[in-house]
Amino acid sequence: MQRIKNLSDIPAFRAADGTRLREVIHPANDNVSLPYSLAHASLNPGERSLPHILDNDEVYAFLSGEGDFNRGSESFRVQAGDHVLVPSGEVQAVQNTGDVPLVFYCIVAPPWSSGSDRLV
Repeated sequence: MQRIKNLSDIPAFRAADGTRLREVIHPANDNVSLPYSLAHASLNPGERSLPHILDNDEVYAFLSGEGDFNRGSESFRVQAGDHVLVPSGEVQAVQNTGDVPLVFYCIVAPPWSSGSDRLV
């Protein structure tokens, strides 16, 4: 496993929900036995993720920006410093309502896989 990674060296891709992601640490890619994966995510001003469900527990850790978060039947504001737990099987979506990118980490346990993530 590479001990130090810089985000600029990790390729970004668009997830099925529309979020721009960089897989920072994933057991399948990094030859490490962790019970979770860690991705750096961002949405530009006005962007939103599509509603989706994971078959995994997920924690969002917001680093910058502000937005609206939908989890199950709840809707609430998020901003830098907030952390949101989304239990497995709950519908989730986030929208950037601010003027700067909404940037956050996604911690997914067990590790994320495309088969565990589906659009609603």
